[in-house]
Amino acid sequence: MTHSPTSRLVDWFWSRPYLLLTFTALFWAGNSIVGRAARDVVPPVALAFWRWALALALLLPFAWPHLRRDLPVLRRNWIWVVALGTLGIGAFNTLLYTGLRSTTALNGMLLQSLQPALIVLLGAIIFHERVRVPQVLGVALSIGGALMIVLAGDLSRLRAMAFNPGDLVICAAVVVWSFYAVLLRKRPAVHPLSFLATTFAMGLAALFPFYLGEIANGRLIVNTTDSWLAISYVCVFPSLIAYLFFNRGVELLGSAPTALYLNIMPVIGAVLAYVLLAEPIRWFHFLGMGLIGVGILCASNEARDRIMRISA
Repeated sequence: MTHSPTSRLVDWFWSRPYLLLTFTALFWAGNSIVGRAARDVVPPVALAFWRWALALALLLPFAWPHLRRDLPVLRRNWIWVVALGTLGIGAFNTLLYTGLRSTTALNGMLLQSLQPALIVLLGAIIFHERVRVPQVLGVALSIGGALMIVLAGDLSRLRAMAFNPGDLVICAAVVVWSFYAVLLRKRPAVHPLSFLATTFAMGLAALFPFYLGEIANGRLIVNTTDSWLAISYVCVFPSLIAYLFFNRGVELLGSAPTALYLNIMPVIGAVLAYVLLAEPIRWFHFLGMGLIGVGILCASNEARDRIMRISA
């Protein structure tokens, strides 16, 4: 059977996890930028709720044929579907947007770069994953890079470092996301669009009572062009496209290498924060980014060998 050039291009792109994950990092860095920029016009739960509501509305026409076929499998695995939807869709993004109200976008992205350490740890505890020396070294270098940036290059600040409330909320979001990434291996064997649509729906169900509470407290969306542009961006790029790419990355590489590679997000985010939010980039940012990059390379050799076998 002859495939069209477009079909071959799509197949090639879909089998290149590092390319997929680079776009994922770009879109998720943009998510933090938009969440920070829109903090005064879109409340955090409202931003998360409408993000997933609109993403589900856009996705459903494409997912419906697969969803009908996969419904029996999804029902048999409902516990994992509910857990993944609640963690990765409902809780993580709401906590992230809440934290970004009182910390910078760059700080939020740097804290997210600690996810690989938690994912490796949780993978070892929950699923008894074997952690290799290059992975340990890569994680240590990545954490060192993140700390270099958070401490502004002054290690003497470590003892006196105090996180503001926004940092603590984002740390909670990091823990939630790490559980989501590790538990993705329990996702049912269904079409990617079926899985996305179902988890989006579960996340919306979890968010709905909190959204009603936010409205009851008088925290409403300010009806401006900026508000709806922010909601439009987060519903398409960090939601539909990035989650599809991330889930495929985990499928090809595994949870720990995928999350480690996404440590490029602070590098991308620093540039975006500087250009769009005028958040400064200093020498210690570059040093930290360099350590993160070396950490990714140290931990990627085994994953690269794996993907070459898959692609062969």
